[in-house]
Formats: sequence, C-alpha cells, structure tokens
Amino acid sequence: MRVAIISDIHGNLTGFQEVLEDIEALSIDAVVCLGDNVGYGPEPEQVICRVQERNIPCVMGNHDRAVIDCRHLGWFNPAARKSLEKTITMLSEESLNFIRGMKSSLVIYESRFVHGYPPDSIDTYLFEISSDTFKHTFREMKERICFIGHTHELKLIGFDGKVSEHIPLQKGIMKHLHKDRKYIVNVGSVGQPRDGNNNAKYVIWDTSKDSLEVRFVPYDIAAVVKKIIAAGLPRVHADHLW
Repeated sequence: MRVAIISDIHGNLTGFQEVLEDIEALSIDAVVCLGDNVGYGPEPEQVICRVQERNIPCVMGNHDRAVIDCRHLGWFNPAARKSLEKTITMLSEESLNFIRGMKSSLVIYESRFVHGYPPDSIDTYLFEISSDTFKHTFREMKERICFIGHTHELKLIGFDGKVSEHIPLQKGIMKHLHKDRKYIVNVGSVGQPRDGNNNAKYVIWDTSKDSLEVRFVPYDIAAVVKKIIAAGLPRVHADHLW
C-alpha cells in the first residue's frame, strides 16, 4: 500500500491541485493531511472543499485552530495574524464546521499522524526538541512511525532504542526503513515550503517496501502571488513562495 502524506497547504489551491494530480498519476492508494489547510494563501475555502470532496483524513493545524478559536490569534506574528483574520472572512460556515471536527492526531495504517509533534501537539516545532526529549518521545510512542508537518521542512529522525539520529530526507526514494527502529517524518509543505526549494512537497510512504519517497511538484507560483495580492493578504506571504 502506498500512502501520500501532505501538509501545510495554506490556502494554496494551485499548488494543491498539482499535488493531487501527481498523486492521481501515481495511483496512490490513500492520502492523509497533517493540517494547516488555511492561512497565508488566497483560496482557503477552495482548499477545504477539495479536502472534503476527496474525503482526505486530516488533523488540525495551528492555523486551522486559529480560524475557529480567535483566542489563539495572539500566538501569531502580525502578518500571519492579519492573514488569518482575513481568512476567517473567506471561509463558509460549512468549512468552519469541518475544521471544528478535526482531531489533534490520528492513528491509522498502524502509524501516527499529527501536525506538530507526537503524540498530539498542534503547536510544538520539531526544531524545539532536545535529544533527551526525542529519546523520551520515541520510548513512549507506541507506533513505529509518526508523520508530522508544521515546520514546512523535510526532516527524518530515527531511533534505534538508544540514540536518536537526524537522517537526510531529500527528493526521491529512500529505500527500506529499518524494521527495528522508530521514526518521526517531517513531510514538508505543499503550499509554502521553507527548505530552499519552491516546489510543492509531499511524501509517499510505501508500507509494503517500507520506503519513503519525497516528491517535488512544480506549480504556477506567479499566479498564486497575484491572487495573494488581489485578496489583500500580506505581501510577505507572496514573497515567501519564491
């Protein structure tokens, strides 16, 4: 079975559509979304509708939570907060209800899926974690693999029972994870990558081969930039796409 794990679409419908087409072309068996469908981008309503139409299981991200609970808006920097305030006005009540129904984590395919950090943190960033905390997390984690988003970067952390190891996660197929190790996989971002490459990113997990494949998907960035500016969203979020 091959599972596509997507994250951090951030209202970027153009990038999301290209990723969905890539997924369809590869005849992927299932898709899971790690949250932050909204914020920054110009088409949050359309993104939520696509997620619902395709019945994609989705956990809640910190931007998703902020549009349904304004108490969390103060957590964001001024530009992100302005974007979220605008995003709220762009979402239908049906989409807001869909977001309200999201859980902070999912366990499916014998693996864990969460936006920030296992077991169920929406806010915690991977780069905040110490080596001792990694060890504790892995020892407490019942599942062998946990997929996360939130940082918009590609990262792979492995644990052999004693030592946690940062392993390069790059474009292409990483063959054969170790059966006797646990992993945290940071799958990058569809809508606003921050890893030095502006293609949309997602990861395919082949459960039979026990391998990961990182996909880089080009899309029309200029078109999204124009939509962000036309929507009256902060220009900085358009500039970040390049």
